Amino acid sequence: MINTVLVEDDLYMQRHFIERLDADGGFHLAGIYRDAFDAEKHCGAGVNLILMDVQTQHKHSGLAAAERIKKAFPHTRIVIVTSLVDPEVLARARRGAADSLWYKDHGTEELLDVVKRTLAGEHIFPGAAPAVEMEEAMSDVFSPRQLDILRWYIRGLTYQEIADRLGISKNGVRWNLDDMVAKGGFESREALVATAIENKLVVTTLKDE
Repeated sequence: MINTVLVEDDLYMQRHFIERLDADGGFHLAGIYRDAFDAEKHCGAGVNLILMDVQTQHKHSGLAAAERIKKAFPHTRIVIVTSLVDPEVLARARRGAADSLWYKDHGTEELLDVVKRTLAGEHIFPGAAPAVEMEEAMSDVFSPRQLDILRWYIRGLTYQEIADRLGISKNGVRWNLDDMVAKGGFESREALVATAIENKLVVTTLKDE
């Protein structure tokens, strides 16, 4: 049996995952948590697999918890399970927070396939985060640089602070934000921000500690 820890704050999704794991017959649920930091406290060397949500209770980051668990127990396999399409989530998972990543809208059968391949030693990551619908375009019309600019803009940094972080001019920051508004068919930057947050394209509220 594969000793498994499930971290999922949505109770409906939690029950769904439990049913599918039980139906498979090869998994023993050693722990079920809604808060990634609680799961982190109870994970030990005997855990073979963790299914880790990203945005958990109290806005605690499953990615941050996963990074710490991987450092303490490198042989534990971690599959990030998320509905957040923010490309930074995928990038951070790839950088070492997890062994694989699966998007919740892809179907549970695919999840079990990803889990079993991960347990066999593979690393399964999508080529890119899913594109989501904006006002008049899909989100993949925005460049990675533009999404970085939008992320820092949502966090409240000034144009100059964003420019300094990304090594571009202040006018370059303004131009990119205006270009995103135009590409997406928005009436204002505020509408762009609201849609990006609503569609989970940019997530800035996760707590690492």
